[in-house]
Amino acid sequence: MTTAHDYGEGIDPERALKYAIQHHSGDRTEIIEGVISNVTPSWDHERTAKIVRRQIERRVDELGCVEGSGNLDLPRSPNWYVPDVAVVPDHLARGGSSLLPDQTLLIVEVTSESNAETDRVVKRKRYAEYGAPLYLLVDRLDKTVTLFSEPGRLGYAKVDGPHPFGTAVRLPEPFDLDLDTGEL
Repeated sequence: MTTAHDYGEGIDPERALKYAIQHHSGDRTEIIEGVISNVTPSWDHERTAKIVRRQIERRVDELGCVEGSGNLDLPRSPNWYVPDVAVVPDHLARGGSSLLPDQTLLIVEVTSESNAETDRVVKRKRYAEYGAPLYLLVDRLDKTVTLFSEPGRLGYAKVDGPHPFGTAVRLPEPFDLDLDTGEL
């Protein structure tokens, strides 16, 4: 007699969940601490991300990198992120697979009312834990920008900000540029 497979045995739940996300229709689906969410950014949110992207794109090109919002996997956790902007080396961006946070040079998250605490707390913690060297939080609700650097298992050791919109925020090496936050 044939019986249905017991999916509770012999299947890695993290792998199954991430497989499902990768084959889900919709281009901005994340898993945040095991909860699947479809990200639908507002026009103002997209405008803010574009302002940041426009200011860094020349330096990104000089570094042989690309900026975009591709998939980031956080192995051994129920997390799969789609950052608003990530800068990654061009050679790693080829091939269409997900990357790891420590393969980025910079990750930018822009808050919305629906995800502000996730960006401020959860993603900041996880990006540090997974070695993302620079995490720029553009908080549209508080109208501030904060740069986190020197990642470790317990979080980021260095915090520059929060700076109110209108303040120039220095992106360190390899970017070595001042981000104008006046238009945010």
